[in-house]
Amino acid sequence: MGYELIIAIAIATVVLLVLIIGILSRYRKCPSDKVLVIYGKVGSGRNGESRSAKCIHGGAAFIVPVLQSYQYMDLTPISINVDLRNALSKQNIRVDVPSRFTVGISTEAGTMQNAAERLLGLKMNEIQELAKDIILGQLRLVIATMDIEEINSDRDKFLISVSNNVEIELKKIGLRLINVNVTDINDESGYIEALGKEAAAKAINDAKKSVAEKDKDGEIGQANARREQRIQVAAADAAAIKGENEAKIEVALSDAARREKEAEALRLATAAEQVQAAKAKEEAYVAQKEAEQNRADLERATQQADVIVKAQIAKEQAEIAAEAEAEVVRRKARGEADAIYAKMEAQAKGMQEMLSKQALGMRELVAAAGGDADAAVKLIVADKLQDLMQIQVEAIKNIKIDKVTVWDSMSGNGSGSGTPTTANFLSGMMKSIPPLNEVFKQAGMELPSFLGSERKDGENDSTEEMEEEKEDEV
Repeated sequence: MGYELIIAIAIATVVLLVLIIGILSRYRKCPSDKVLVIYGKVGSGRNGESRSAKCIHGGAAFIVPVLQSYQYMDLTPISINVDLRNALSKQNIRVDVPSRFTVGISTEAGTMQNAAERLLGLKMNEIQELAKDIILGQLRLVIATMDIEEINSDRDKFLISVSNNVEIELKKIGLRLINVNVTDINDESGYIEALGKEAAAKAINDAKKSVAEKDKDGEIGQANARREQRIQVAAADAAAIKGENEAKIEVALSDAARREKEAEALRLATAAEQVQAAKAKEEAYVAQKEAEQNRADLERATQQADVIVKAQIAKEQAEIAAEAEAEVVRRKARGEADAIYAKMEAQAKGMQEMLSKQALGMRELVAAAGGDADAAVKLIVADKLQDLMQIQVEAIKNIKIDKVTVWDSMSGNGSGSGTPTTANFLSGMMKSIPPLNEVFKQAGMELPSFLGSERKDGENDSTEEMEEEKEDEV
């Protein structure tokens, strides 16, 4: 129960704070350079008439939410340059009246209400153009009711007339006239210029007359002054001569003393100058020596910076370039060696795998032959016998014999063997092919015994003789 009460109090407090903040946010203060315009439902005026807006200058007001809104109007003065051309005066003479008007939003009760109704929401340049149109019209109207002499000579009257007319019209839109400044007045016919020349000529003549009268009085006074001057000058000259002679005596005595003092001072000054000149030369020599030493040090440092530093930089650049080139060569050689090693390792692995497979096959073949290695070789040779014979045949396959003439006879060969010559020829041709036994020897193997063995020289001859005898018997 206690928690629910605390929550309810907290919610009520938050709602109250929100309401207070909302009320305070709708309370608007009006600066001194602005007019606060409240519009919407603003009630009626003092006389019971309905109002479209409520204007406040200074102070503050509460803006009712939803029912009311507000805007500010700036009281900053607006300067308007009015360049009036060809305005027709009372004498039907067209004049140019360039002028500058300063206006601003009025803070009077009725005029401020007019400003709220007619100027609220307009930009500064729009208000300026509207006021300029009103001023141009009233300025033309005032000029049309006055002579050029009045406009030119009685500027105060002209400005008062312009101010009264313009201000009455400006109040209708909520503005008030602050200042009027007429720059100049000109006419296209030269009438104002002629009036000015006439006034100038009259002023010049009056000035000349006054100057002549003053010159006359000045000449009379000058003559009297000269007479008195001559009398007083003569008396003054006599007294001056006496005083001059006395002064000359004093001057002569003073000159003698002065010359004596000057001679002494000159002697002392000459000696001091010579001493100071000697010291100055000594200091100059020391300073020059230090300057030359500094210049030599600077020249030495410059040479070191230009030659030694450049050489050191070039040396370091060469070392870096050589090191970089050597590193490239080393890495390239290392890469090539790695590639060759990998290739040879792959070949070795392939050869090892192939030999392992061959050894495994040979082991299985020997096992199939009952463990007899000779029998296993016989199986291999028997399997490859056809290929070996094919190689033997290929050896003489492409021998081209265009024509063979044989004179065959039993005993005409001179061997006494009784073998036909043709048979001997073919037998010799076949003997020119390497025997199968030689082929096996070249391969590091021996021909199996069932394919025959190598015959010795005696055995070969006896066997041939036995075969020949058997042929003879047949």
